[in-house]
Amino acid sequence: MAVDELDTRILRLLLEQPRTSVREYARVLGIARGTLQARLDRLERDGVITGTGPALSPAALGHPVLAFVHIEVTQGHLDDVGDALAAVPEIVEAFSITGGGDLLTRVVARDNAHLEDVIQALISLPGVVRTRTEVALRERVPYRLAPLVESIGSAAGGPAAGGPARN
Repeated sequence: MAVDELDTRILRLLLEQPRTSVREYARVLGIARGTLQARLDRLERDGVITGTGPALSPAALGHPVLAFVHIEVTQGHLDDVGDALAAVPEIVEAFSITGGGDLLTRVVARDNAHLEDVIQALISLPGVVRTRTEVALRERVPYRLAPLVESIGSAAGGPAAGGPARN
């Protein structure tokens, strides 16, 4: 799917002002509301925009400990273990990976003792051979997509690529 300069302007605005109305976005961008809505619909349909809900803080929800748990799985049991991981509320993300281990999970916990309980529960899952845990000390670069959108906009002929600057 090609993302053009207008799409990148829309995406930047959504990232910068996520709680603004479609009408206000259209006004700021200087485009018709129908044009904006058609673009938003296409970006959602093409999987560029994947959600519109609020970003929540596990720490503010009482789970300030963040760990990355690598899970090695018995051959042929990846799907079963993946399904079982979905039932563990403290696992906020899980990915199949290459390299050391088969799965990488992002786990949140109330404290280190709670983290240990979660890890012990993971180890007891059928098909799990072993785990390796790394505790995050401090977030150095928060999850962000604005720089990526900026670089795509630059490549699409936006202001950073010498194209016309628009607000």
